[in-house]
Amino acid sequence: MAYPDSMAFETEWTAAMVLAIPDDGVRRELLDGELVVLPAPSLSHQNVVGALYRALFPYSEAQRVGTTHASPADIEFSPRRLLQPDVFVAPLVDGRSARNWTEIKSLLLAIEVLSPTSARTDRITKRHIYMTEQVDEYWIVDLDARLVERWRSGEGRPEVVYGRIEWKPSNAHPALSIDLDALFERALS
Repeated sequence: MAYPDSMAFETEWTAAMVLAIPDDGVRRELLDGELVVLPAPSLSHQNVVGALYRALFPYSEAQRVGTTHASPADIEFSPRRLLQPDVFVAPLVDGRSARNWTEIKSLLLAIEVLSPTSARTDRITKRHIYMTEQVDEYWIVDLDARLVERWRSGEGRPEVVYGRIEWKPSNAHPALSIDLDALFERALS
């Protein structure tokens, strides 16, 4: 069946529409009304995701700053924005962990590990979304260069971090220090 030009690719998706799709194991994001299907990540990508999760989880638990998660997830910032950050830290909800994705309305930290197919989206579209949604920090992890581009809310340029990165979600807590060289070496060797 042929579709009129106005219907073919003009669908303005909503988070409700995406969430209504039966669970078929396919990861989807909604980026300002555009539905994006995410390909399976590489093993190197997943190794780094796991290493970052293992570094952040004990810190966020011990310091009670929030909860650390890895995708798949459904973080709905608005009816036109439904994202699946690779790794993220969500703030506590009334002093406790969120019970479902709908309780997470903001993020303390969002991390995307670059893949060849996602680099442009992660660096441009998702960065714009995370910064306009007031995510405190957004890390873009570049596996090839073995560095992190750290974007902070309210700042117009990233900090390019090699070697060691520190994350301090508030002044009330000590900073978490992650040895990036060691993390990349373990995860990518």
